[in-house]
Amino acid sequence: MSAIAGIYHIQHDSLDPRLGPELMQELSRYPADNVGVWEKRGVFLGCRARWITPESAYETLPLYDPARGLAITADAILDNREELIEQLHVPHDELDVIPDSLLILLAYEKWGEGAPARLVGDFAFMIWDEKKGSLFGARDFSGNRTLYFQRAAGRFAFCTVIHPLLTLPGADRQMNEQWVSEFLAIPVRVDSVDCFSTVYRSVEQLPPAHSVTVTGERVVFSRYCRLEAPETLRLKSNEEYEEAFREVFGRAVRDRLRTRLAAGANLSGGLDSGSVVSFAAEEMRRRGEPLHTFSSYPIDSFEGFPLHGRVADERPYIRETISHVGNIRPHFLNFPERNSYSEIEEWLDILEMPYKFIENSYWLKGIYEQAQQENLGVLLSGQRGNWSISWGPALDYQAKLIREFRWFAFYRENRQYTRSMEADRRKVLQIVGRKAFPALSRLTGGAPEPPPELIHPDFAKRTEVYGRLQALQLDGAPSARNVYEIRKQHFEQPHIWNVNGTVATKLSLKYGVWDRDPTNDIRVIRFCLSVPEEQYVQNGVDRSLIRRAMEGRLPDTVRLNRKRRGVQGADGIARMAGVWPMFLGELREMLNDPRTSPYLNKTTLTGCMERIGSEPAPSLIFNSDFRLLARGLVFYRFLKRLS
Repeated sequence: MSAIAGIYHIQHDSLDPRLGPELMQELSRYPADNVGVWEKRGVFLGCRARWITPESAYETLPLYDPARGLAITADAILDNREELIEQLHVPHDELDVIPDSLLILLAYEKWGEGAPARLVGDFAFMIWDEKKGSLFGARDFSGNRTLYFQRAAGRFAFCTVIHPLLTLPGADRQMNEQWVSEFLAIPVRVDSVDCFSTVYRSVEQLPPAHSVTVTGERVVFSRYCRLEAPETLRLKSNEEYEEAFREVFGRAVRDRLRTRLAAGANLSGGLDSGSVVSFAAEEMRRRGEPLHTFSSYPIDSFEGFPLHGRVADERPYIRETISHVGNIRPHFLNFPERNSYSEIEEWLDILEMPYKFIENSYWLKGIYEQAQQENLGVLLSGQRGNWSISWGPALDYQAKLIREFRWFAFYRENRQYTRSMEADRRKVLQIVGRKAFPALSRLTGGAPEPPPELIHPDFAKRTEVYGRLQALQLDGAPSARNVYEIRKQHFEQPHIWNVNGTVATKLSLKYGVWDRDPTNDIRVIRFCLSVPEEQYVQNGVDRSLIRRAMEGRLPDTVRLNRKRRGVQGADGIARMAGVWPMFLGELREMLNDPRTSPYLNKTTLTGCMERIGSEPAPSLIFNSDFRLLARGLVFYRFLKRLS
């Protein structure tokens, strides 16, 4: 992994010789195996690199090829190296030594601005083309690596992180009110729908799946990848679909284990992470090395509360997976000294912006710290699995059959579901009916209560934020979309996944561990989008394809578990018991501070405080009142930093 930076004088004038070194000095907080710079009249490129893959130890970054007139700085791990080497006519005996940055450079030489669409992996890079007098760069399709930029004083400057760009002449630390309004108004964990904007007015970012070309006075952006449903895959039998799944997904896992250091994976008690670990442990066994796994569980004093089919402590399922799969070195972690409130300042340091995932913040960072101690290079995850490999919502599928008037198929699926789940058929029919006709159910059931708003109404009106969010149905208003439309948008809209890439990049820079998600592999996603729905739900069983494909690879207690699903962070309030008075005190400070008055809906937040009371009830962790207060507090802390 690398922290990259650069400056390009658009008029090709000489750069102030202090700017490049000062930019790199701002990156010195991140550990590095090598630091390099390259410059020519009007262009400066820099890289602070960690050697994660075996080939990266041979890598020179920035890399300048005088014969081709190209220079590159890159933060990248490619997963389709063999195909690229064949397509680029690189001698095959160089497979084990040629670095990813050189493959990107050769891909650009061959395909020009079409090169990013040929790359599979996590990447952000910039290439100086001296023959064209242009700067060209791109970010991977899901934005798993960040790339920020600034346009000021005739310069185009870029960097993996934000803060170095704020030190350049012409930059300021003024908040971007459009970004802030979207952050406060969007009820889900999406930060902003405008993937070009950041929390700072003077710093922008390259969106996921986009490239940029800078030439003279022009800065041109292009979206090079759109994840749309491909032609439906038609195979002859269930067994052929299962084998095709194992082939595509197994390769994605193996490709993401390419590291010169130790390898590990997050492991919960579910299908997604369990499937990742099953393939990964098998591959590591062939290499003669164990796979480290990291699993979070509640503090010992946590007594729990009704979770309605959810499980806070997944250790019994996790141990079943570990025992069944083998070749695993497990790490069970509960971080008894940590809580979400105590982690806020460090998270703001890491992310450089406010965040919304406060409930899971302490264990997420704690796992990276432990992975660093174990000298890991890559940490596998399965974050996108619900939308890719383990897709298959049974009740939504039944609703889909009703909308399509496929009555016999619906009757069969509904009967088999209620029998296998031992469910009340009348209640199931009511749920399926509401899913099939959500607009009708709202008419008969009355208008739902509007969700509480964190954003001040005047600020929302002044920035016209709800108009921007309404088109993407992120304004919190009731929606008639079904889960299939939501899934389609999930893959088509880059803003949905942008926050995950931001977190992954910045944690990797701090801890030297690269998050790699095989469920987010573009080849896996395209395969999953091509699979017919009948493979995902069969005989009343949800997530049918992965359950069948993982037979023998996962224990049946995990593979066939349909009634209980894990949930992380359920003990979040219990952890805060010792700091609860301090938490409430700072919330009161937030409500009385005039700096928050233009932005936060203090009427709503005052009501939230009254409802949560003075005692830290554990069930508050999933309560919307606590969630709004916590998000408001994170924003307040960030606001104070700017004062």
